[in-house]
Amino acid sequence: MNFNKHSASSLTTTFNHLLKTTLLAIPVSLFMLSCASKGAPNGGPAAGGTPSYKVLTLQPRSATLNADYPASIQGLQNIEIRPKVDGFVEGIFVDEGSLVKKGQLLFKIKAPQYEQDVRTAEAGIKTAEADVSAASLQVNKVKPLVEKDIISHYELESAQFTLQSKQAALAQAKAALVNARVNLGYTTITSPVNGVIGSLPYKLGSLVTSSTTDPLTTVYNTATVYVYFAINEKQLLDFSKDSTGNSGSLKSKLSNLPKVSLLLSNGSVYDHTGKVETINGLINTATGSANFRAAFENPKGLLRSGGSATIRIPSTVKSAIVIPQTVTYALQDKRFVFVVNKQNKIKNQVITVMDNTPGQFYIVTSGLQGGDRIIIETVSNIKDDTEIKPNEVSAESVYKDLK
Repeated sequence: MNFNKHSASSLTTTFNHLLKTTLLAIPVSLFMLSCASKGAPNGGPAAGGTPSYKVLTLQPRSATLNADYPASIQGLQNIEIRPKVDGFVEGIFVDEGSLVKKGQLLFKIKAPQYEQDVRTAEAGIKTAEADVSAASLQVNKVKPLVEKDIISHYELESAQFTLQSKQAALAQAKAALVNARVNLGYTTITSPVNGVIGSLPYKLGSLVTSSTTDPLTTVYNTATVYVYFAINEKQLLDFSKDSTGNSGSLKSKLSNLPKVSLLLSNGSVYDHTGKVETINGLINTATGSANFRAAFENPKGLLRSGGSATIRIPSTVKSAIVIPQTVTYALQDKRFVFVVNKQNKIKNQVITVMDNTPGQFYIVTSGLQGGDRIIIETVSNIKDDTEIKPNEVSAESVYKDLK
């Protein structure tokens, strides 16, 4: 019985000692955990460490800007082929989309009345020639009699006037023949230019007239094509001024423009470059834009009238500050970049960039200058005056894809 009391007393003393030890250890553990949390913030370096970032020292450089505009393609000539005489389509010698040469036969119109007109005119000439011959004989007959005073001079003059009248009738008959042959020639229709045949709305046997609404076809001369595109009024004013702000003649501006490229609807670049030739003299009041026209050679006939494409106009900017787009971030309609000062501390700098950018780069118009250092990797949420360890990178590695 005494043994049990002693054992219980010993157990109680041991339990109380362990409880005190545990309670004393808990604050120490909490304190160490708190210190560890303060020493290593979430997402940052360990206590006492300085973050390292890649840094680029900016220098002015040249860059090529590409301005793209939607465009429409038109042939050099779009000529509607219409009949000049009434008749039935007797022959169609081309197919839709085929290439034709100037003078190549396209259609044959059956119009028998014009053949009859030619035969009638030919007969009229023979009749007129016979009348002229008879009048000429009469003059020759009367002339010697007048000379011998057998008959009066009046008879000779009358015979001569008759001869002149018959000669005029002959000339009129010959003109009628020419006109009849011209009309007959209209029944054979040839291509006026080299080009491509459009649609053929009329088939064999169709009745056509000179007043028919639809043409027999349209020939598109696409040896050279015109590409039309539009720019807004602000861009037109910028184009009309040079870099010093002085205005020059539009003709000289156009002559100094570089060669332009054409992006086809499948995304490929057309083999031949073109030249911007003219500007429309009026601004479209509905769209607020002015139309430009560029010319492209089309030796293979790849470009078709009525097609769509995108015209690309390059321009070179010299001594520009160019930065990768990925090193910037946008906040409340402003664009920022991380600038590193001489003390290696961060500043969130507001910048302004050009609308047209070369590929994956921005051209900075304000906020940065040559000699500034920026963080050249994608980072976020770095506060001002944060000290970093800069890791300089070469400009060649950054701008290797810049053209």
